[in-house]
Amino acid sequence: MPACIPTHTADPNRPERAHPPHSPPPARPPRRLRIAGADLSAAVAVFLIALPLSLGIALATGAPLQAGLVAAAVGGIVAGRIGGSPLQVSGPAAGLTVVTADLIQQYGWRTTCAITVLAGLAQIGLGCLRVARGALAVSPAIVHGMLAGIGVTIAVAQVHIVLGGTPQSSVPDNLRALPAQLADVDPAAVAVSVLTLALLLLWPKLPGQAGRLLRKVPAALVAVTGATATAAAAGLVVAAVDLPSWRSHALAGLPEGPVLGLVAAVLTTTLVCSVQSLLGAVAVDKLVSRRPGPGHVPRSDLDRELLGQGTANIASGCLGGLPVAGVAVRSSANVHAGAVSRNSTMLHGVLVVVAALLMVPFLELIPLASLAALVMAVGIQMVSLHHIRTVTRHRETLVYAVTAVGVVFAGVLEGVALGIAVAVGVALHRLTRTRITHEEKEGVHHVHVRGQLTFLAVPRLSRALHLVPQGATGVVALDGSFMDHAAYEALHDWKNTHTARGGVVEITGRRPGVGVRIAEPAVLASSPPADGTDETGVPSDAGCRCRPWTAWRNHQCEPPLSAPDDDRSDHGSRDTGDRQGGHGGHGGHGGHGGRPNLSGTGTGSGVSTASGTGTDTDTDSVSGAGGPEASRTGTDLVRGLSTFQRSTAPLVRGELARLAREGQQPTQLFLTCADSRLVTSMITSSGPGDLFVVRNVGNLVPPPGEESGDDSVAAALEYAVEVLAVRSITVCGHSGCGAMQALLDPQPAGARTPLRRWLRHGLPSLERVRDRSRPWVRLAGRAPADTAEQLCLVNVVQQLEHLRAHESVARALKDGLLTLHGLYFHVGEAQAYLLTEAAGERVFDRVRAEDLAL
Repeated sequence: MPACIPTHTADPNRPERAHPPHSPPPARPPRRLRIAGADLSAAVAVFLIALPLSLGIALATGAPLQAGLVAAAVGGIVAGRIGGSPLQVSGPAAGLTVVTADLIQQYGWRTTCAITVLAGLAQIGLGCLRVARGALAVSPAIVHGMLAGIGVTIAVAQVHIVLGGTPQSSVPDNLRALPAQLADVDPAAVAVSVLTLALLLLWPKLPGQAGRLLRKVPAALVAVTGATATAAAAGLVVAAVDLPSWRSHALAGLPEGPVLGLVAAVLTTTLVCSVQSLLGAVAVDKLVSRRPGPGHVPRSDLDRELLGQGTANIASGCLGGLPVAGVAVRSSANVHAGAVSRNSTMLHGVLVVVAALLMVPFLELIPLASLAALVMAVGIQMVSLHHIRTVTRHRETLVYAVTAVGVVFAGVLEGVALGIAVAVGVALHRLTRTRITHEEKEGVHHVHVRGQLTFLAVPRLSRALHLVPQGATGVVALDGSFMDHAAYEALHDWKNTHTARGGVVEITGRRPGVGVRIAEPAVLASSPPADGTDETGVPSDAGCRCRPWTAWRNHQCEPPLSAPDDDRSDHGSRDTGDRQGGHGGHGGHGGHGGRPNLSGTGTGSGVSTASGTGTDTDTDSVSGAGGPEASRTGTDLVRGLSTFQRSTAPLVRGELARLAREGQQPTQLFLTCADSRLVTSMITSSGPGDLFVVRNVGNLVPPPGEESGDDSVAAALEYAVEVLAVRSITVCGHSGCGAMQALLDPQPAGARTPLRRWLRHGLPSLERVRDRSRPWVRLAGRAPADTAEQLCLVNVVQQLEHLRAHESVARALKDGLLTLHGLYFHVGEAQAYLLTEAAGERVFDRVRAEDLAL
């Protein structure tokens, strides 16, 4: 078909054009700017916080006070419009105070504005190179240490203004001048500062209903306004804000100074602005994801955020403003105020412009001591105890402390460089730190290697290995993920020598129960080992069925079984794929001899069900029946039990001993299918003693009074509700359920086997699906894939109705002692869906991270 011929067909329902065919279309009405009410209220809240903070940060840097207002306006309008984080608020940041103060003192204000412009250009270049994610590779301990050092510097400097004096240029100078300043205190300035701090601390703690309403007003605004009003009413003589005329406002000039110094200044400003903004954008995403309620806010585009921050810094520098970065306090206030788009950030910038033009007489009433107290409190809050606990838990206290001290006494760039150097040193120390121990237990010599095994540890490894006597049994446990060539050669040579002299060597990897194969170098050089191990002896991922989802696994790393020829003819390639990905067993979806495939259950789940395999492999392994496959499965069972006793049992023995003493006290009854792919502890993140689990083919609940019914489920229900007093019962269905597929398939004539008699309890679910007059149960966001999935969903709802018919369950529900839940687990998606009811409609909705707050 020629490319110029349109391939679409005419749509008979397409509306006719309202204008002649060869005339231009009518002009569209202009689009109106619509601002949501939530954005408007959030903008006002952020503006009330930004106004005093912008003036206070400008005061702390020694810049013209109007520069703080310029930066706040540009950060809101420009960065808010162009940036990649819709709800992050940008403006003058406390984290930039020390950097800007040093630049102003060293180069002057006009050159500082030029440095801000150059830093903005550098940020745009980084954004175009798409390296924003690389900035997040900086250790959090370095970032937190930098902010803590800046906070200490700010707080020490503002103490002098709080006492009525003038701060010095550095922390050591401020500390040396502090005794003299304490001897010459201005009582009026101290009184204003104390009142400001008191309001800052007490306002968020107002009790009662009235307090909850008053707390919506930002504490910073209340503190500065209250101190200003008190000073004016009491007639206190204190230094106040002095905003010169905008006509005399200084703009950026050509940079003057040594080239290397200017380059270092640009790099420092770029680094601090970029890292703080990118980390702030990531933090805003987390706050938005945890925020309850509807509304979708796009995730941050970090490269675009760099472009927006760079453009804002260029504009702020050209207009004579402070450097701009994302600000945590204002951003969190924006999110908590309910903002839904970038309109709130931009509108807050517009409000700052209005205030800078129309509220100058009111702003000039604010005492400088009040602003200094406000900024001092912000500086103290930057030394976060939460951050200190976090870095301590991750053993990075040294990196944090060195960075903070370096920023305080040497400068921001120098402190960050010191922190990076120490972080690299700590990482190298951890890489090369290897602990090797030797002990003898019951005649077996255990050599335990903790850490990475490199050439630096070879001498200690050799000493430990030679402590194993000739002819003895040695077990080498490698608790690390890396082994270099020198360590491999040493371990390999010792193994060959020891086994040649009649000894026995067992080498285990860092995964419990996984043997480490020591292969010949020639084999390693020619091809990868057949058992899936790499050259270090640690099992590789190729051909390995182990999955790192839980420490309770009993998987073994070995090549997957290939399906026999007769299986291929019955099931095709799907069975082979299921064998490769099965959970701890060798069963797939299919069955032999045309028998129905029930729930896809294979061996290895701990529950013997009618999966079509026709045998119980555990029994076969004991009796010797079933051939080599059953024999190998029995070996897997023994190996798994051995792994549990060696690795897992010592870790859980105390908890299981407690459960043995106290008895089982589960809070939930979990009724699910016997499918081997459903691991209840994994799906529910539960452990021993948490769940009382009932499993059967198809997660069926026979109604009470069924003729020749199965009493096992009813007995479990009675025991769980009456004896164990569980608080909830969950019926869990799953995708690809063989029992539901068997209900849909026509049943051949023949004897009623136990399996067919059991499946009759699922017939009400089948009738419910075929009854078109009843509303269908659906999944949120999509339609069921097929009739089988629809039956799986309906079956959960039907079994819940059967549950309510049992006397013990009905009594507990009536007394409010029990709740029922429906759950659908899609195996392929690894996604859980909870049953919800809204407006008479039953919907299985996704379980999301925000549901954890419920």
